Amino acid sequence: MIGSDMKHTAKLTGITGVILAGGRSSRMGSNKALLPYRGGLFIEAIHRQLTALFPEVLLVTNTPEQYDFLPCRKVGDLHPDMGALAGLQSGLYHSTTEHIFAVACDMPYLDKRLIRYLASRRHDGDLVIPEGEIGPEPLHALYGKGCLPAMDASLAANRRRIVSFFERVAVVTVRREVVRAFDPDFRSFSNINTPIDYYHLRGEEQETDTEILPQRQLSR
Repeated sequence: MIGSDMKHTAKLTGITGVILAGGRSSRMGSNKALLPYRGGLFIEAIHRQLTALFPEVLLVTNTPEQYDFLPCRKVGDLHPDMGALAGLQSGLYHSTTEHIFAVACDMPYLDKRLIRYLASRRHDGDLVIPEGEIGPEPLHALYGKGCLPAMDASLAANRRRIVSFFERVAVVTVRREVVRAFDPDFRSFSNINTPIDYYHLRGEEQETDTEILPQRQLSR
């Protein structure tokens, strides 16, 4: 039992956690990463979760001064203004490990069991990507250094979509049925793009707190 517990709490060596914080947040109107969340900020919650899983966490941002409060290494895009693919490429290039687990800065409901499962498949291909309700989730996936040449080729050809390089690497897709076993509601992939999204997220959090409170009171 002790060995099993240690297996589920030990950090995942050989993998770097990467947070992508280079988006323009144009639909939100302000920096999504810095929105208030559970007494802190969105990005603080994500950083805290990744720090518990990985020996090192990188933040990919072209405005590092905005994140001085985060105790992690910060790197910029090697291909500025090329979107999320450039952020992934920079995180993978700057990592000191063979693999990275990359996540967007507005996805606070990470599931450590799902992440550990993705990590366990890292030697099966160049890229391990889970399926959500609407398809693959490239901003919640595990990338190996073998992806770099294909990423570079896409960026050089001005192909900015993340999936543009997939045909040139070995992709392992974790089917939604498998993902559902870890995360039945696919909350790992919940993110916010607009003020309405943020409003709904805060509303859901308040409803959850209201549901939990009576149970806590009864247990006293």
